[in-house]
Amino acid sequence: MERETLVALDRDHLIHPVVNYRTHERRGVAVLESGRGAYVTDNNGKELLDAFSGLWCVNVGYGHESIVRAAEEQMRRLPYATGYFHFGSEPAIRLAAKLVELAPPSLRKVYFTLGGSDAVDSAIRFIVHYYNAVGKPEKKHFITIERGYHGSSAQGSGLTAIPVFHRNFDVPLPNQHKIPSPYPYRNPVGSDPEAIIRASVAALKDKVLEIGRDRVAAFFCEPVQGSGGVIVPPKGWLKAMQEACRELGILFAVDEVITGFGRTGPLFACEAEGVTPDVMTVAKGLTAGYAPMGAVLMSEAIYQGIAEGSGYDLPVGHGHTYSAHPVSAAVALEVLRLYQEGGLLENGIRQAPRFEQGLQALLDHPLVGDARSRGLLGALELVADKETKERFDPGLKLADRIFDAAYRNGVIFRAFGDNVLGFAPALCYTGADFDLMFERVRRTLDMVLEMPGVRGALR
Repeated sequence: MERETLVALDRDHLIHPVVNYRTHERRGVAVLESGRGAYVTDNNGKELLDAFSGLWCVNVGYGHESIVRAAEEQMRRLPYATGYFHFGSEPAIRLAAKLVELAPPSLRKVYFTLGGSDAVDSAIRFIVHYYNAVGKPEKKHFITIERGYHGSSAQGSGLTAIPVFHRNFDVPLPNQHKIPSPYPYRNPVGSDPEAIIRASVAALKDKVLEIGRDRVAAFFCEPVQGSGGVIVPPKGWLKAMQEACRELGILFAVDEVITGFGRTGPLFACEAEGVTPDVMTVAKGLTAGYAPMGAVLMSEAIYQGIAEGSGYDLPVGHGHTYSAHPVSAAVALEVLRLYQEGGLLENGIRQAPRFEQGLQALLDHPLVGDARSRGLLGALELVADKETKERFDPGLKLADRIFDAAYRNGVIFRAFGDNVLGFAPALCYTGADFDLMFERVRRTLDMVLEMPGVRGALR
């Protein structure tokens, strides 16, 4: 189909996630047509280096024939099997067992979803059900972190602490609370790691005391805050928050939708600090974006509490038509094999220092105030004044300018509204890919610096 026709049809009929509708109508869609390795090609034939893995998800890169074969074979054999009425399929059963084998040892049961948002929503429902089942119905309050992201579902969007996901959606709900982000670059206590950790622990304890210990159900957090600006907490922060939750008698729920499956180095970010959550949500890298799938992993204690509360008569009233979809499960099994036997996890760990060095080298650019990363997850924060960390005037619409310039320079990354640039290169990246990526990123920053009003905004 001709590009102009596609653009017109898209404008007339397709609603896109997290865009300004009027802006999208004006600028039109950029249609991606194919992908191979770390690169995608649009339908004008322009090749682009994908430095964001689609949407933090195509961790293995594009075009793996073994994944395509796994999906095709499963489609021919059994394209769908419901999980209702005690039915199941071999790929889903094997995948659940594999995830339990690979995940932190505290997690023993798996419920499959279609993605991250409904994984978080499912986790909330399971936690509420659990406390009702064990005779603690007053424990209904949830605590998360400012700038945290936990999806855009009806409840998960309230756990998310980014204003655009709240505006006109009547969230957060009264039982959803926030504590400050452990944001090293902009933390009131300074950048000392121990001080940041102490402040977060104290904030959590104070919030639980304010709400009432007997009323708080769980604390949700990301090991690295993704959509809030790729905020990398100090090492030891996640472990300290888990220990605080144990002391407070509340569940510790870790959202690894972005950080899971090699994104930060180990298969799960929890591994780096020996963290054993009560609940963990995953998606994105589970299937590397080749098919929709997410999951909630929970402890044996939570599962048994729910099971005992239902006795032998009543079903647990939570489910999705496509939960444990056999094709998605077959894809995930092959993706997991590629991480391990295919060497992608090892390559990601090997390339992480190159990624970190490239980001740090850009600190010499006039626009860049901070560079941060963990594994192959990182960010540059642009500021008008490096000394005071003053942000640019939103009226400059710098994020839009940066994204457009990057596209022209043949590289895709995330340009957040507060001028944080997010990067999540695939685990298949080579040294040459990183050289090209940083060359194009620097060229993009140079181009933006010379745009009207930008250089003059620097202090």
